[in-house]
Amino acid sequence: MPIHQRLLVVRLLVAAFAVLSAAPLIAENWPNWRGPEGIGVSPEKDLPLEWSPSKNVRWKVKLPERGNSTPIVWGERVFVTQPLEKLGRRALVCFHRADGRQIWQVNKIYTEEEPTHPTNPYCSASPVTDGTRVIAWFGSAGVICCDLEGKQLWQRDLGVQEHEWGYAASPVIHGDLCFLNFGPGSNEFVIALDKHTGETKWRYDLAEPTPEQLKRDDGLRGSWSTPLVIRAGGREELIVTLPERVLAFSPNTGKELWNCEGLGSLVYTSPAWGDGILVALGGYHRAALAVKPGGQGDVTDSLRVWHEPKTRLRLGSGIVHEGHLYIGDMKSIVECRDLKTNKTVWEKRLASSGGADNESWSSLVLTGDERLYLLNQTGDTFVLAAKPEFELLATNPLGEPTNSSIVISDGEIFIRTHEHLWCIGK
Repeated sequence: MPIHQRLLVVRLLVAAFAVLSAAPLIAENWPNWRGPEGIGVSPEKDLPLEWSPSKNVRWKVKLPERGNSTPIVWGERVFVTQPLEKLGRRALVCFHRADGRQIWQVNKIYTEEEPTHPTNPYCSASPVTDGTRVIAWFGSAGVICCDLEGKQLWQRDLGVQEHEWGYAASPVIHGDLCFLNFGPGSNEFVIALDKHTGETKWRYDLAEPTPEQLKRDDGLRGSWSTPLVIRAGGREELIVTLPERVLAFSPNTGKELWNCEGLGSLVYTSPAWGDGILVALGGYHRAALAVKPGGQGDVTDSLRVWHEPKTRLRLGSGIVHEGHLYIGDMKSIVECRDLKTNKTVWEKRLASSGGADNESWSSLVLTGDERLYLLNQTGDTFVLAAKPEFELLATNPLGEPTNSSIVISDGEIFIRTHEHLWCIGK
């Protein structure tokens, strides 16, 4: 190549690099429950602060039945798990993010009786995607995997999931594996499936509770918690919060790395992780704890940071940010706690837009400009400042019931209520 052509190529490459460097970073997808890292944190900034049914709504689409699961987003697609109880179906539905139109729907027929709580419809687990495939767990109806065009790639029957309150743990993709906390009930295990084929790579069966444990807990025990993959001590760890303990596995082999005792017998929340500390919260006044990962064997005495024998009515998951734990409870009381000591920095009951206190089952989400977003059951989204002084920035009503959580992707906020899927944007 002549010298003048080589110089031209160099100039073009430099110019292209300059353009790319000046361009904003591509916003992250929201590929699974609790976002890109599974901890409820988005790096995005300058998201909508205020909205209502008539303000900053880009679109909304009617949903056929109520549902508790949270959507996920990849590129131009939004995925939702949807119960169709009257038809005996459980569905994975794909919507176009630009206008909310439905692109495809894959149904799994299951007409057998399956117990659940009246407030917990089927399909409460969120789907997960790696940008090539989408995987959804439908309880006793099994696991399905589809490509982004809705073609079913494989399905697995993992057995009956039977608990009077149903199920809610979401699958997690990491590398070539898909992890699932199957339960609660008499059939409880942690499993790793090959994401390409659905084949079992490893399985860890949980011991059945003893009669003494069941009597002590009035029969109310189980985990609805979604696993979390973290890096600690120079290795990857798969964290699962279970009745009375936290377990860490080697993701690839299923080998148990460490355990920490002291968690409550009911576990609804997913683990909160940050600043080198993992927080596991028990539900319904059950015990909570914080622990430093990266250990070996029983780390209860050596690496447990704090232990709280009795807590509030916890269901939604919390956020770790700059030495503090932000967590809400079922009565819409939000707290800021010192991460290392568990001491309360502030707490505040959030009133709904109608002026009355209202319950919240949703999980907190943190943005890059240090805003916390939290839904309550009447469809109000509270926006708080993530700092040691309480500051309510906005209260945004939609006027529809929901037990879902906020989703953030490419400057937009997605909210699933019992009636609609909403897209909020400036």
